[in-house]
Amino acid sequence: MTINSIAFSLPDVDAVTARLLQNATDMGNLLEPFYGNRIAVKFSNLIREHLVITAKLVEAAKAGNQKAVAALKRRGFANGEENAEFLSRINRFISRNEFEEMFFEHLELTIKEAVFILQNNFKSSIAVFDKIEVEALQMADTITNAIVKQFLR
Repeated sequence: MTINSIAFSLPDVDAVTARLLQNATDMGNLLEPFYGNRIAVKFSNLIREHLVITAKLVEAAKAGNQKAVAALKRRGFANGEENAEFLSRINRFISRNEFEEMFFEHLELTIKEAVFILQNNFKSSIAVFDKIEVEALQMADTITNAIVKQFLR
């Protein structure tokens, strides 16, 4: 929703973006019972950073600012590395390299979706969104399975 709101300058952009950012808090809260508040907050902040970078990337692409797009893309990949490193540190059952690959793929797909939306190629954007959903579920499954392995012994 946020990509569409940014791409088409919809009046709901602030509300939709605020709701998107709530996902970061929700994701951190899911880790809190297992890892405590400090780790939950750190994870929330890393995810929030990912979401903010991605929103700014869409804004830069919409404005045609390729220099900013490239810089934000680099920041997005660096954030993906941080997320993978963080998760692999708190849970040895999460492979840093595998999670990093998933995160990078997720970022690439999200960028692709945004480009298709900005080009009014909605059929392709929907097809890419379907892939994003699968990727996000795989990432969630990876984290969930690792938590189960770590705590259910």
